[in-house]
Amino acid sequence: MTKDSKTNFKKILIANRGEIALRVIRTCREMGIKTVAVYSTADKDSLHVKFADEAVCIGKPASSDSYLHIPHLMAAAEIVNADAIHPGYGFLAENAKFAEICNESGIKFIGPLPDQIRSMGDKITAKETMIKAGVPVVPGSGGLLESVDQAKRLAKEIGYPVILKATAGGGGKGMRVVWQEADIEKNYNTAKIEAGASFKNDGIYMEKFVEEPRHIEIQVAGDRYGTVCHLSERDCSIQRRHQKLVEESPSPFMTEELREKMGAAAVKAASAINYESVGTIEFLVDKHRNFYFMEMNTRIQVEHCVTEEVTNFDLIKEQIKIAAGDAISGMNYFPSMHAIECRINAEDPYNDFRPSPGRITVLHQPGGHGIRVDSHAYAGYVIPPYYDSMIAKIIAVARTREEAINTMSRALSEYVIEGVHTTIPFHQQLMKNEDFKSGNFNTKFMESFKMV
Repeated sequence: MTKDSKTNFKKILIANRGEIALRVIRTCREMGIKTVAVYSTADKDSLHVKFADEAVCIGKPASSDSYLHIPHLMAAAEIVNADAIHPGYGFLAENAKFAEICNESGIKFIGPLPDQIRSMGDKITAKETMIKAGVPVVPGSGGLLESVDQAKRLAKEIGYPVILKATAGGGGKGMRVVWQEADIEKNYNTAKIEAGASFKNDGIYMEKFVEEPRHIEIQVAGDRYGTVCHLSERDCSIQRRHQKLVEESPSPFMTEELREKMGAAAVKAASAINYESVGTIEFLVDKHRNFYFMEMNTRIQVEHCVTEEVTNFDLIKEQIKIAAGDAISGMNYFPSMHAIECRINAEDPYNDFRPSPGRITVLHQPGGHGIRVDSHAYAGYVIPPYYDSMIAKIIAVARTREEAINTMSRALSEYVIEGVHTTIPFHQQLMKNEDFKSGNFNTKFMESFKMV
């Protein structure tokens, strides 16, 4: 995607932990770049700490005292003389202030510019930008709601059902679906309180609720010279409480015509803010294959591995090269294989996916043709209770979707993790589910799925 060149980065600090930190370390090593791991006291035995060239402890287990503590991260970068920081995903990856501080300190933030993060970080601003760019958006308020009465009037205009969303939201917080006018006031007040508590911003807006939607996203990349391209789609419709469980490419719902339209819209969206890095444009697609902009993630995604496997690109490497000033070709890329990713979380799928931190006593990871496992877990590793529960991603790649499902089923049957509960049994059952196998699912799939 980018032209071959040697980056001028000598040492990159990874402002993250676990699987994604290890993932960045591997690519940096291949590129001849030294790496620095940062870690909380709870993560002192994590693999990313062991595999990096250097490691710096940045605080206590709580994220606010370590991975979210900008002064500690910047002090670590200065101590080790890092010339760039890779934020991974989550934590500070989409924090414009952090990106700004990095760049002002002469340490390159490997990601988009602060203003690009800001423009997409607020959902109202992002929606306004997309409307100007000619990207389809879900009908809605066009701005923040100022009162319950305004919400009632607008819902009547749009037509029920509607959805109330926090402008600074994520992970389903501050989000409520309303099916009738009698429920508007209660849900409006609840959404504002939840948004204020979760994001220190109680701004709420309204959209038409898209029924039976697919969640399909387009991977994009842009350089500092104004060139943008896309690397096709990922289907992320299998999710629970707005948290993705499985991702795949290509989408079983996709047609050539829809891919062409969504790809062009994604390029328009990224071009509208002169986007400079890799990122993702997320869309809702209704049952009639109408699609609507949902949000832009201005960072590498958990599920970037799916795109890597079907396009044969190392997206972390591309991200680093773009940050170093490389130009991209501008060519769009399309899936040549089929890939499915299952997120392996330390959760009990038989007990409402309750988190299951603790010590892994036995671990055997699968292998074989068509299997990739990205993980920081090992036998004896203690999964801390302070962070996200994902401990691995397993990706199956094959020529067809049916073959990818069969490969994934085989690999899951080999995956052994003892000492904690994991989502492996859920994924084993999902791969045998007839609706999933036939591609007959949407974002509501998990509401009717039952573990047996």
